[in-house]
Amino acid sequence: MKTLLVPVALHDALPSVFETAMLTARRFGSLIEGVSLRPALAEYVPVDMVGGMTWLRDEEADRVEAEEAGTRFVAAMEGAGVPRHARDGVCLPENVAGAGPRYRWRQDVPAGDAFLGQYARLFSATVVGRPGSDDGSPRMTTFETALFEGGRPILLAPPTPPARLGEAILVAWNGSTETARAVAFSMPFLRAAQRVLVISVEGGTVPGPSAEDLARSLACEGVEASWKALPAGRRTPGETFLSEAKDFGCDLLIKGAYTQSRLRQMIFGGPTSHLLAHADLPVLMAH
Repeated sequence: MKTLLVPVALHDALPSVFETAMLTARRFGSLIEGVSLRPALAEYVPVDMVGGMTWLRDEEADRVEAEEAGTRFVAAMEGAGVPRHARDGVCLPENVAGAGPRYRWRQDVPAGDAFLGQYARLFSATVVGRPGSDDGSPRMTTFETALFEGGRPILLAPPTPPARLGEAILVAWNGSTETARAVAFSMPFLRAAQRVLVISVEGGTVPGPSAEDLARSLACEGVEASWKALPAGRRTPGETFLSEAKDFGCDLLIKGAYTQSRLRQMIFGGPTSHLLAHADLPVLMAH
């Protein structure tokens, strides 16, 4: 977790995104890189229904928004005492070992989510806000682009800034490839955690190893983890994961994203959809 990408869009969850990134950076001595994220001009084409005219987003407004994103990012880092990376664009091995958290801002980033999906492949994780339907919420397209195109994990920041991160971890295990990848990506967090709990829910798993199997495997990695295999109940698996996380005092939840297809979850719901709608703690996800 030595490099964290923070795409900065002007939404209400931005303070939580910054805090989530900084908590991670302090734990691992990470470099936080901020980039401006806004829709490409061609992606933003509102239509005047009266005159039948199409208006492209104003380029000057786009430039101002990018500058505001940079101003907020730098102000948050400086306000929290995170120093600027001394040599922008260059990380020398001898300067990384033992280094503390630091930040840099990348200028002149192209608009549009396509850049984010490609650029995220260079980072240990991408920190984004939990998407929502309100105008002031982070966009779902940002989350999905980084998740599906980045090839790296997503660290999902809750709407409210977390007070801590990675001390008590719950693994929402369902035996799937997606969750196995999320666990593999999260090993730095798991090794540094004070408490780890692996949970599976009957009816919410796919053919694969059990929660007990995963706990035993983690022990071979030097991670002491307890486990629970819960019976099916009235609550959905997603509701159960969040309830158990609260009871455990969890400050980081690990979950594979979209074991079921996105379309199926849009129609019938699913654990990933439930977490995206209701999680009030940081969630590390991978697909």
